[in-house]
Amino acid sequence: MIGLFMIFMQVVIGGITRLTGSGLSITKWEIVVGTLPPLNAQQWDEAFDLYKVTPQYQKINQGMSMADFKFIYFWEYFHRLWARSMGFVFLFPFLFFWFRGMIPRLLAKRLGVVILLTMLVASLGWIMVASGLNDRPWVNAYKLTFHLSLAFVVYGYLLWTTFIAIQGKPKVINIPWLKKWGYIITGILCFQIFLGGIVSGMKASLFFPTWPDMGGAWIPNILFHSENWNVNNFLNYDTNAFMPALIQTLHRSTAYVLFFIILYVFLKSQKLDLTPKLGMGLKLLITMLIIQMILGIMTLINSVGIIPVSWGVLHQAGAIVMITISLFVNFQFSTKNY
Repeated sequence: MIGLFMIFMQVVIGGITRLTGSGLSITKWEIVVGTLPPLNAQQWDEAFDLYKVTPQYQKINQGMSMADFKFIYFWEYFHRLWARSMGFVFLFPFLFFWFRGMIPRLLAKRLGVVILLTMLVASLGWIMVASGLNDRPWVNAYKLTFHLSLAFVVYGYLLWTTFIAIQGKPKVINIPWLKKWGYIITGILCFQIFLGGIVSGMKASLFFPTWPDMGGAWIPNILFHSENWNVNNFLNYDTNAFMPALIQTLHRSTAYVLFFIILYVFLKSQKLDLTPKLGMGLKLLITMLIIQMILGIMTLINSVGIIPVSWGVLHQAGAIVMITISLFVNFQFSTKNY
């Protein structure tokens, strides 16, 4: 459970790092040496000089002060330090109990997968950062999305493992249609989180910061011009408004689909004799959905010129809470004998 909390916080810290433009402030990936930040003026000057040759500094932050550099450096450093801390909190106790034969075989296997997935997330994190040190002044939106999505996979896998350890085998609930819709909701929610990562990476909310319309139209006109549907626009998404318009339209539309499906499932399920855990899970799901949509709208309409850090981070944290509740509902239908 501490591991879940640390992954949750890592995603939140990552959101702050991204929204404050701090992710490219540290230009090296030093697993051991990088544990310590610059400790004197000379080391700070060296770190700042390395940042000055990046596209982000030359195209966006030209002339920034040392104080401003230290601010963005802090968030990227804190993001990496928190990731290292997870190794101490999670890996070493795991190895200690494993060597002493105190972890059941199934649990050891699942926790081992978590560790391997976490290492993969870290590797993708550096690949993501490296994508913003050459040409673009920002990290690649697609690589950022895969980094974020894999972090959610790690969280979800560890969460399911936690359910197994705490709840064990749930009481059998024979409601096939509800079980089916529970998995459908989780699938759509995962797709929505993936879209949200791309929206974030492309800063798409800056292009159409209005709701319920998108700059005066329900669907941006740029999407109706066939010449815009080409590979170049998908890859070089920062050269025009086509991809931000497309991805924001998909993100909004998927939110509406989720809302009506969850509302339908919730209202229909109220006529059934549900277990206390399942009933609570469904109530939490629709409640959090409403909160998450409000957070999304507030983030959007306040994204005028700059994306608001507080709203953006709350919206990202809300996605973690949504997937937590959704998986909890799914687990209540689990019939596997762990």
